[in-house]
Amino acid sequence: MEKREQWTSKIGFILAAAGSAIGLGAIWKFPYETGTNGGSVFILLFIISTVAIGLPILLAEFIIGRRGQADAVTGLKKQAPGKYWYLIGWSGFLFSFMILSFYSVVGGWILSYLGRALLFQLSNLGDNDFADLFSGIIGNPIEVLLAQALFMFLTVWIVQGGIKGGIELASRIMMPALLIFFVLLMIRSLTLDGAMEGVRFMFVPDWSFFNFQTALTALGQAFFSLSVGVAGMITYASYLSKSENLTRSAISVAGLNILISIMAGLIIFPAVFALGYTPDQGPGLVFIILPAIFDQLFMGQFLIIVFFILMLFATLTSSIAMLEISVSIIVKERYDRRRRASWIFGLFIFIFGIPSALSFGVFSDPIFFGYTFFDFMDIITSRIGLPLGALLTSIFAGYVLTKKDTDAELMGESLWSATWRVLVKYVAPLAILVVFVQGIIAFF
Repeated sequence: MEKREQWTSKIGFILAAAGSAIGLGAIWKFPYETGTNGGSVFILLFIISTVAIGLPILLAEFIIGRRGQADAVTGLKKQAPGKYWYLIGWSGFLFSFMILSFYSVVGGWILSYLGRALLFQLSNLGDNDFADLFSGIIGNPIEVLLAQALFMFLTVWIVQGGIKGGIELASRIMMPALLIFFVLLMIRSLTLDGAMEGVRFMFVPDWSFFNFQTALTALGQAFFSLSVGVAGMITYASYLSKSENLTRSAISVAGLNILISIMAGLIIFPAVFALGYTPDQGPGLVFIILPAIFDQLFMGQFLIIVFFILMLFATLTSSIAMLEISVSIIVKERYDRRRRASWIFGLFIFIFGIPSALSFGVFSDPIFFGYTFFDFMDIITSRIGLPLGALLTSIFAGYVLTKKDTDAELMGESLWSATWRVLVKYVAPLAILVVFVQGIIAFF
């Protein structure tokens, strides 16, 4: 057994953990959910949900991970010997594998768009042409499989380098670059004539959207955007030294997630309103509407390249976290196995993801409960896998770990530690159950 790897610094851990959370959920899903749920009211409910529900569960995963100082399965076995709580780790192993199998497909779409942007093929097209382009890309079996394979290659190449030389190094490069790109695009969007309509949409409440469904959607977005429920944060925190303040780290990650989500809105909605579009465009907002918007802007060809590089970085930082969950469980402390395990799991995930990649072409007929394979993988993980994992995590942290155990990780008893225990024992499980039940009902 080799000595367990550790992050070289607190900032390295925060950037990696924030990168895991800040993926397509913040840049793709948050804007279209905001657009279809009334803007400012949804954002307000999202922030409240992130602070009251998402942050306590995130901190619970940090506590479990650092306390275990091992992969998710081994760490839980150490903390609850003879019990079945280690199944939380295996649940994370299974569902992260499934998520990455279709997440890598979307990563491939981003690479396809980035390649076209670099060749200046996303200019001088009409609105319908962008819709046809998207349909053509996702329906082309050769292109989607090659792009998915390339995305998985990039993910594996980073993970096989280990914590210091792979994941942390990549996060230290990609996360600052992502923030810089965000600021550049946000400034450009806010300087458009008519951009303030988009700002008002985001920050001036329309209380007609204040209802149970909007609150439920905001809670689901906050919950899933923090990347909790698949043992990813347990895995990352297991590489953290005992001297780091977990509360500050969790607040930093949650704060960055909120910041990036709002910045994504400030890139998209001012441009949407300034150029005469409506905000309720749904999932096609990023791949159809945004390219059409950038095509009308000064230096639009350059801006669209920057945007899809940003998308690629955000997607990669999440995908490497998902692959690391599986690799860490198999490798344990035998780091000489990391490289081989990374490539083998990357290959298996790619093969398992082939039906998802072909779900918009040759496998487009619904096969599971009226869903395509891609949609089925998405729904089974987001509506069942993630809520189940997060529910078990909150119960373990709130009821299995003692107050003495958690206070030790939180550096002593305090008002915050007492508040956290109330939230993780009572508020978070109830909220997760609501999301879980609603997801099951919607599924059937």
